[in-house]
Amino acid sequence: MKSNLMQGESLGLKTLPRHIAIIMDGNGRWAKKRLMNRVRGHEQGSDTVRAIVTASREIGIKILTLYAFSTENWARPESEVKALMGLLKKFILAEREDLQKNNIRLNVIGQKHRLPLDVCQELDATLELTQNNEEMILSLALSYGSREELTMAMQKIAVKIASKGLSPDDITEDLVTAHLYTSGMPDPDLIIRTGGEYRLSNFLLWQAAYSEIYITETLWPDFTRDEFIEILKNFQNRERRFGKVSCNTSNGG
Repeated sequence: MKSNLMQGESLGLKTLPRHIAIIMDGNGRWAKKRLMNRVRGHEQGSDTVRAIVTASREIGIKILTLYAFSTENWARPESEVKALMGLLKKFILAEREDLQKNNIRLNVIGQKHRLPLDVCQELDATLELTQNNEEMILSLALSYGSREELTMAMQKIAVKIASKGLSPDDITEDLVTAHLYTSGMPDPDLIIRTGGEYRLSNFLLWQAAYSEIYITETLWPDFTRDEFIEILKNFQNRERRFGKVSCNTSNGG
């Protein structure tokens, strides 16, 4: 698909990140600033999700991973968790047709089995419907925690060692990667966090080893396509060395 940029959105297509991951932070603070219930912030945040998914597809991003609900989020008040699950179900139902029409494949990483049955059913229906779509992958991190993901991977590898299927010498970075939720996906080139907090919050810790990171003070409901474009321009001006010496200087960095 050719990039569908609007006037003024000049981006070098050859240096676009293939995989962008976003920590969507700030819904609650957005609502609090407006003396609203936190759920209203999540509702407004859903509109931002739609806008950024659309922008990513039009620009030509191949994989967009959104940190939608963490393993730690289960500890939030029951009423808020219930509302979030309802919003997730509503989002999946509302976007299913557009995902299919725009050739976007839905993917889920995390403990999908912990989600309410009705949410799982709608997710499964959409996963099946969109499984052959090739334009873009929309990956939702749901009941996701990177430490849990790594623990699960180690347990699976340990079982294979115990059954004599593997030896400790067979454990490599590629083997670990193959046992993660993100198996088969490239690591994120760029991780964006909204809301101004400077931490990864248990998100893609293994996969983020050499990701570029951009923190914006903007709360997620206020995050726009224009700011998204500016962040991509910032990414394109960075030099990714992956621990190697810069091509533009004789000094190591």
